[in-house]
Amino acid sequence: MIRKADKKDLARIAEIQIFNYRLYFYPIFRSDEYYFDELQVPSLMKHYEEELDSLYVYDDGVVKGFIKLEGTYIARLFVEPVLQNGAIGSELLEYAVKEHGADHLWALEKNVKAIRFYERHGFFPTGERKPEEGTSEYLIFLRKNPE
Repeated sequence: MIRKADKKDLARIAEIQIFNYRLYFYPIFRSDEYYFDELQVPSLMKHYEEELDSLYVYDDGVVKGFIKLEGTYIARLFVEPVLQNGAIGSELLEYAVKEHGADHLWALEKNVKAIRFYERHGFFPTGERKPEEGTSEYLIFLRKNPE
């Protein structure tokens, strides 16, 4: 179900990220220019085409989610919004932990739903935080607790 992404997956990866950004981040940042003009499937596909080596998809016949790994850092994890709460994100995260030693990430402080998800999987805030570039919002650092 989880495999390395390839070029044919780029449109779905871009769609999944855009749907999530608009649903969960637009209400926080309220930037029409970014979320409805700059953030488009073709430009995101082009961006990710150069990063295919770091992308993995959940594919059971249809790509339903993806994770971007940079070494042991989880840079992105998104599941198609209408399919969330169906264990897809959990499978992607556990794959990253078991197969790649993933053990840390940054999450938007106001994204409580995501933070709770990561905590259920053993990732906890360290107390470290930093500003989200170009905004008044903050990111918090989460690290996997050793078991």
